[in-house]
Amino acid sequence: MSAHASVQSPSIPMAALTLKEVEDLTFRALVASGVSSVNALSVTASVVAAEAEGVHSHGLARLPTYCAHAKVGKIDGKAVPALSRPRPGQVLVDAADGFAHPAIDLGLPALIEAARGQGIAALAVTNSYNCGVVGYHVERIAKAGLVALGFVNAPASIAPVGGVTPVFGTNPIAFAVPRAGEEPLVLDQSSSVVAKSEIVVHDQRGEPIPLGWALDKDGRPTTDPKAALAGGSMVPMGGHKGAGLALLVEVLAAWLTGANLSIEASSFADNAGGSPRTGQFFIAIDPGPLAGPAAPGRLARLFAAIADQEGARLPGARRAGARLRTAATGVEIPQALKQRLEAIIAGQ
Repeated sequence: MSAHASVQSPSIPMAALTLKEVEDLTFRALVASGVSSVNALSVTASVVAAEAEGVHSHGLARLPTYCAHAKVGKIDGKAVPALSRPRPGQVLVDAADGFAHPAIDLGLPALIEAARGQGIAALAVTNSYNCGVVGYHVERIAKAGLVALGFVNAPASIAPVGGVTPVFGTNPIAFAVPRAGEEPLVLDQSSSVVAKSEIVVHDQRGEPIPLGWALDKDGRPTTDPKAALAGGSMVPMGGHKGAGLALLVEVLAAWLTGANLSIEASSFADNAGGSPRTGQFFIAIDPGPLAGPAAPGRLARLFAAIADQEGARLPGARRAGARLRTAATGVEIPQALKQRLEAIIAGQ
């Protein structure tokens, strides 16, 4: 589709859900797809958090694919992750071709313990899968009083600048820092202009994507989400700078963890191939010994210099506002998606 073509965006029926209903729907669909209760609880918590923050692309919109992959064995829904400690400041978790969420849940307490003891520590997760919103994971590290960085690789969908063949995934990076008396500040962004899941959501809703998000299979800008998903590629944010960030994430999250490179990983979107076996890499730092006793006030001044400007906002402010709204009013998803999930629960 050309850059000037348009896609009609029909009005589609929506269904209202409370967050409790999101939780129930998610857990029951996963269990009905052969996922163990322990693993289903871990994935469900992530899905609910995504919906609560208005990040619908990583919430229920992902669930049918999670369920399909568990059913066909592309992901082992009953996998039991295994943890090892190769060095005092290093934690390694093998997700065993299972969901990323229970593997990360297993590794975080050990990471936090190691960071408090050593001052800095790293968690490598290998043989893994889509972990949902990366910010969800680093925020939990920051709530333990530690500065957190998260890096995640994904199946190839970004071509290097000047090329047309994808080499990197959307390869997100997330950062979280604890704040005195407040929730941690969380920054979460992909190496592409937007996360690929945003294109999936636009496709589900029959809506065009903004120009500049993606290219078709011939490397031409497109507003058609189907063209972007059918052999196309995502546009790296900031051109070569975004591609450089994707390379950095690839080295940390894939190469350093022993996971599949993005060019080796099977798609998160279809049932073809075996387990994607992607990776996640987290760094936790105890800020106290380095930043000193005046650290909370200095951080507050930095953030105030941003937030006090008219029209400016801190990263994560929009998601924090969404949490308040969804807690009171719930969320809306396409009625067709709700019916699809109900059919999965019914074994159809």
